[in-house]
Amino acid sequence: MRRTIGIASSILNRSRDLARREHVTLRALVEEGLELVLAERQTRRKAPIKPVTFRGRGLSPQFQRASWARIRDASYERCGA
Repeated sequence: MRRTIGIASSILNRSRDLARREHVTLRALVEEGLELVLAERQTRRKAPIKPVTFRGRGLSPQFQRASWARIRDASYERCGA
């Protein structure tokens, strides 16, 4: 399948030189590069998210049995919301 893509001149020139030295086509070189990038990104793991904790004793008594909506509303009470 033919596609047209824009490549920076400096990268294209270096790629052509490399393809010539290695006796491969520019197409083969581009496909190999794309395969490498796709494989690397597919296997890249996301950094685990560490839970944020504070050295408290949980929710204050007024919020221990409160709904999330109540807790959220209380957090905005002084903001004029």
